Amino acid sequence: MQTTTRVAVIGGGVVGCSVLYHLTKLGWTDVLLLERSELTSGSTWHAAGGFHTLNGDTNMAALQGYTIRLYRELEEITGMSCGLHHVGGVTLADSQDRFDMLLAERAKHRHMGLDTRIVMPDEIRDLSPITNLDGIIGALYDPLDGHLDPSGTTHAYARAARMAGATIETHCMVRETNQRPDGTWDVVTDKGTVHAEHLVNAAGLWAREVAAMAGLYLPLHPMEHHYIVTDDIPEIYERDSEHPHVMDPAGESYLRQEGRGLCIGFYEQQAKPWAVDGTPWSFGHELLPDDLDKIGDSIEFAYRRFPVLETAGVKSVIHGPFTFAPDGNPLVGPVPGMRNYWSACAVMAGFSQGGGVGLMLAQWMVEGECERDTSALDVARYGRWITPGYTRPKVIENYQTRFSVAYPNEEKPAARPFRTTQMYDIFDTMGAVWGQQYGLEVVNYFAAADEPRYETPSFRRSNAFAATGREVAAVRGAVGINEVQNFGKYSVTGPGARAWLGRVMAGRLPRPGRISLTPMLAPSGRIIGDFTISCLGEDAFRLTASYSAQDYHMRWFEAQAEDGVEVRNISDLSTGFQIAGPKARALLQACTRSDVAAMRFLDVAQMSIGMVDCLVQRVSYTGDLGYEIYCDPMAQRALWQVLWKAGEPLGITPFGMRAMMSLRLDRLFGSWLHEFSPDYTPAETGLDRFIDWTRDFIGKPAAEADRANGPTRKLCGFRVTAQDADVQGYEPIWLGGKVVGYCTSGGYSHHLGQSLALGFLPVGDAIPGTKAEIEILGRMCPAVVIENTGFDTDASRMRG
Repeated sequence: MQTTTRVAVIGGGVVGCSVLYHLTKLGWTDVLLLERSELTSGSTWHAAGGFHTLNGDTNMAALQGYTIRLYRELEEITGMSCGLHHVGGVTLADSQDRFDMLLAERAKHRHMGLDTRIVMPDEIRDLSPITNLDGIIGALYDPLDGHLDPSGTTHAYARAARMAGATIETHCMVRETNQRPDGTWDVVTDKGTVHAEHLVNAAGLWAREVAAMAGLYLPLHPMEHHYIVTDDIPEIYERDSEHPHVMDPAGESYLRQEGRGLCIGFYEQQAKPWAVDGTPWSFGHELLPDDLDKIGDSIEFAYRRFPVLETAGVKSVIHGPFTFAPDGNPLVGPVPGMRNYWSACAVMAGFSQGGGVGLMLAQWMVEGECERDTSALDVARYGRWITPGYTRPKVIENYQTRFSVAYPNEEKPAARPFRTTQMYDIFDTMGAVWGQQYGLEVVNYFAAADEPRYETPSFRRSNAFAATGREVAAVRGAVGINEVQNFGKYSVTGPGARAWLGRVMAGRLPRPGRISLTPMLAPSGRIIGDFTISCLGEDAFRLTASYSAQDYHMRWFEAQAEDGVEVRNISDLSTGFQIAGPKARALLQACTRSDVAAMRFLDVAQMSIGMVDCLVQRVSYTGDLGYEIYCDPMAQRALWQVLWKAGEPLGITPFGMRAMMSLRLDRLFGSWLHEFSPDYTPAETGLDRFIDWTRDFIGKPAAEADRANGPTRKLCGFRVTAQDADVQGYEPIWLGGKVVGYCTSGGYSHHLGQSLALGFLPVGDAIPGTKAEIEILGRMCPAVVIENTGFDTDASRMRG
C-alpha cells in the first residue's frame, strides 16, 4: 500500500467515492480512498436508491439537480450502468398548508430552471392510477425524479476516479488519525501508515468514530429506517411505462416501482435512533431485525392511499440505518479549528446529494472556495456548543418531520431550551414566544395576556401579526428594548490589528471612537461577511456580525492568522440590549452621567450605566435612533433593571425578532444569508459603497473587475400589493410574462402598512417605478421598484 498521498478519503460509500472522483476531475489525482470492507458497505448498499430535486433550500436543490444530471456523465466516462430510471415524481398535498408549500417550491423552481409543475387530481390520476385521491388537493410533479442502482452507481464513481489516477484500498481499517505539527496527517491503518496532506471523513455510519480519532465531535446520528418491496402487482407490471415515484407526506411514505411490484418506505413517528453509544466496527453488510410494529400506523395509512398494497404480498423487508444531522442536511467542508480536516458526512440522501457534495468539497479543497453558497450544508453551521445530548433528539425530530410541511416561521421544539441568557426567565414571565438561533433561545415576540404563547406555523400572516404590529408601533412611537446576545462578536487586538483588518475587510476602517460598516470578501470577490467594525483604540477593535456565522467566520479568521494579531470569539462573553425609537436618547441619558447627546451616529464609547460598565454603540438595525449596549453577561440583569425602570415613564416596550425584521424593511436594510451571502458580490448588492478602494484587500481584483464591467443584476426594493401572504424569499419576479429575477427576503411593514420585498432584477430593469409581478403562493402580486419606502428618507431620525 502507498505511504503518502495528497488526500486520504476515509469511507467507500457513494459520498466517499464521489469526493474521490471530483478531486480527480479538478486535477488532484494523488488521492487515496481507504475502505475498511468493500465499497458500499454501511448504508449505501441497502439504500432505496431514489433521487429527487425537491429541497427547501435553493442551493441544495441546485446541487441535487447537479447530482442527478451527473449520472449520465458517469455512464459515458466509465461505460458502466448506474441503472437509471427517470420516471418522474409526484408529491401529494392533502391540505391547504401542504399545497401552499408546493406552490412556494414551484415558484422557487421557476428562476432555478427546474421544470416542475403543479398538477391537479385529474392529472395525478393519469400519472398514478393506483393512488386514492380522496382528500388530495393537488401535487407537484418533477420529471427529474427517479431511482438507480446504488451499488452500480457507487462503483461507477469509483471507476471514474481510478481512470483519472486515484487509488482505492479496500479491506483497510483505519485505526488512528494523528496530526503532525505542520498540519498534515498520519493515517494509521491495519496495512500501514499513510502520510496525507488532507484528510476527508466520509465514513458514513462510522463518521462519529472516525472524528473521535482526531478529538472531534460531529453532530450526526444514525436512525433506523424501513422500506418494503412487494411481490408482483398486475396494476404495475401491466402498465405500458414505469410507474412514477409518489411521495405522500400525510402518510410519511415514498413509493416507487421495483421490478414488477412496488417499493414503499416510511418516516414513521415511532422513530428509533440506532447505535446510540457508537456504531460497531463489525457492522457492514447486515440489516437490522424487522420491527414492523413501529411502522404499523404508516402501513395502515399506505393501504388506504394505495389500495393495491392490501392484496400484494411482501417479497422483502429492508431495515437498516442511515445517518442524519440535526437539520437533515449534510455536514460538509473544512472542520473549524482543525487544519486540513474535511467533513463529508451525514449525507442521508446520498443518491440525491452525493454528487453535489463531492463537487462542493473538491472545489473547496482545490480552489479554496465553492461556486455557490454552501451555508445549508457547511459543517460550520453548528458551533462548539453542540453535544450528543442535543443532536440525538433533534435528529429524531428531523426524521419524524421529514415529510412534514416546512413552514418559514416554524420553531421546532425538540432539545429546547438549551442555551439561554440571564434574561430568559424575566422575558418568559413577560410573555416571550421563543425562537432558536444557533442553539440560543431568542425572543420572536411577546404575547399579550389574552394571546396564545405559540405562533401558528403558516405560509401566510400568522397569529403573531398583531403582536408584531404592537411592538413596531412602540419602537417607532417611543422606545423599544431588545436583547443583543444574538450578534456574533469578535475582539481583534495587537500591534498588527489595523493592518490585518485592512487586508481581511474590504471597507473603510474607523478611527478610535468610531464605527464603520464593511463587507468581507472571498478571493472571488463574493461576500462572506457583513460586519460592523468598532475602533476602541489604535490596536483594539470590536467586530459584530451574524450570531449563526460564528464558526464560519472564525474559520476564515484563523486561515488568515498573522503574528501580532489576536482574534477572539467573544459572542457569548459580551451581551446586553439595544434600545431604539425617538425616546432612546432620553432613556440612555436617564441612566448615565455621560453626555449621551454628544454621541454622533456611528460613535462608540465606554459608559457606566447604573452600576454596569458598558460599551455603547450609536447604531441600530431598526433604522431609528438607537444604541447597542454591551456588558459582561453577569451584569446583564442589573443593566436590564436600570434601563427598564428609567424607561417605564417613557413607554418602554420589549420587542422581538419578528418586529426587528419588520422594522429593518422600512429602510430596506439587507440581512445576512438573504441579501448578503457568498452567492452575491458588493456591486450587485450595493455594498460596494462601503469599500475602501484605495488599499489592497482580499478579493479586491475580482471586486474591481465586477465594478468595472458592471454587474448584470442589481438588488432592488419593491412595494408589493399582497393579500394575506408576504414575500419570504426566492419568489420569482416577472416582467413582460417572463421570470427575470427573484426575491431575497420580504415581509410586512407594520409602520408603513404595506408589504415590502428585496430582490434582484437585471440592471436595465432595476429602475424606480418599474412595474413587475411577484409570484406569492401561486398568486401574481403587482409590485413596483422603489428607491426608498418613504420612511426617514434623509435618515434624520437615525442620524439626528
